[in-house]
Amino acid sequence: MVEKIYKGKKIKWGIAGCGRFAENSFLPAIRLTRKSTVASVYSRDGNRAKFLSEKFGISKAFSNYDEFLKSDIDAVFVSSANVHHYEQVIKAAKAGKNILCEKPLALTSAQAEEMVKVCKENNVLLAVNYVHRYHPLVIKAKELIVDQKLGKLVSIDVHFNIDFPPDNNFRFKKDLSGGGALRDIGTHMIDLLRFFGGEIESIDGVMGNLIYQSEVDDFALATVKFVKSGYGTFNVSFNNKKAFNRIEILCHKGALAIDNLIGRKLAAPKLTILLEDETRKSFRKRGNKMSFVIKSVQKSFLKNQSPHATGEDGLINLKLMESLEEKCLKRKS
Repeated sequence: MVEKIYKGKKIKWGIAGCGRFAENSFLPAIRLTRKSTVASVYSRDGNRAKFLSEKFGISKAFSNYDEFLKSDIDAVFVSSANVHHYEQVIKAAKAGKNILCEKPLALTSAQAEEMVKVCKENNVLLAVNYVHRYHPLVIKAKELIVDQKLGKLVSIDVHFNIDFPPDNNFRFKKDLSGGGALRDIGTHMIDLLRFFGGEIESIDGVMGNLIYQSEVDDFALATVKFVKSGYGTFNVSFNNKKAFNRIEILCHKGALAIDNLIGRKLAAPKLTILLEDETRKSFRKRGNKMSFVIKSVQKSFLKNQSPHATGEDGLINLKLMESLEEKCLKRKS
């Protein structure tokens, strides 16, 4: 890997895609970091790019992606609709920019494989915004599992359910998103299962439309078998107005639970630990989840180290989603 030199040890970001997430999450969070700044924004809608640049005091706004990549930026946050991730990551990599890409990495695993390959060929780092695995309590829980503090893994159960009625958002257009609840929030849960339990040997489940009818699924539920030990389950939906949305991990000698992390913006996430012959322990960690991502990614970029969630992670998670989709489609036919 060719070492990149960042002038003043500060990363100049460019944002590709000026949607609600960039406006309401990434840009406010980056203000909480000292080693990152946003120098340029890009949107196919020039007025939208100009609006965000003026709102957040960003010096340059572009409606041409090639011109955007030539601006004074070190790294790109690809925050566009899923259908554009492939082209934008490929071009950013060939321009020598390190990349943080929104999830899912691409529409297909074939695209994702090429994205990972091109990034390696051009000596750039590719990180994926799997925001939950960057949280300190999630990292702490992973350490307890790896250190065998709870004994052999038995099962992991994760849930992410929200109410998201179909509208004009790109997520409800299959050609732009690739799918619904599974592709949008199920990818987060698959990533958490892999992060805690290791690689997945097999996946199966169900998906469909239970409440809202649109081009994409509003519900998915699956069971996975880990290569090393145990099983995992997840369910996700766009059709639930109230949900616990918690993480539960059962092991031979104890258990973990994380509450107020998934689908919650203002509550303080809580990690609860149950160990054999010990009293219940609880830890809380309040903080902006996106700021944890930015601080971790900027550190990996500045030190030229592999990010916490890599392009390879995005590729594996996409292959697992495709496997589940294929099995569900076969049962329907």
